Amino acid sequence: MNKRQFLTRAAAVSATATATRAFGAAHGHATSCPPSPVVLTISGAIERHNRGALDPAFDQLLAKHQVKFFEAYGLDLSSLAGMKAVTISPTIEYDSRQHVFSGPLLTDVLEHVGAPRAGSTQILMHAIDGYAVMTTLDTVRAYRFIVAMQMDGKPLPLGGVGPLWAIYDADNIPALSAKPLKERFELSPWGLYHLQASAV
Repeated sequence: MNKRQFLTRAAAVSATATATRAFGAAHGHATSCPPSPVVLTISGAIERHNRGALDPAFDQLLAKHQVKFFEAYGLDLSSLAGMKAVTISPTIEYDSRQHVFSGPLLTDVLEHVGAPRAGSTQILMHAIDGYAVMTTLDTVRAYRFIVAMQMDGKPLPLGGVGPLWAIYDADNIPALSAKPLKERFELSPWGLYHLQASAV
């Protein structure tokens, strides 16, 4: 799909130099990785870490998508489910119908790992299929992104649009609601599995 190739290479390349410097400046305490499978890895300029450097042999998908880090924080579904859930009901492009999505605010997820709070902070999002998009923390706040875990009361499946979808209620965002439906979700990767925060 054309939209999922939008900014993929540019976003990944533009973040590499800044992010690599941020990875080496790790500070804060390390904790243990969750016992169940990690579904979201967050790297970059964050204060909390629970895992070490990317291992190309073990982290095959991350390595394939040219992600690099010396430390990161891994979240499992239980960790995300333990955060306060928000519900939105956007009309999505795939069937032109409203659906109910729920999950924590992306800002809460970023705060959990100690990401920078400056509005200019760059947030790079990677999806399982290779789609990558860059935005800013100001936009994440303004659009009230959630990390959706459920749609219409059902978990988002791997092999579908899950298990995580960074999504917002485009119907209620004036800058987006006037656009054709297929142009409203360029910043909204389904199959989200990696976030990178870069201080500017």
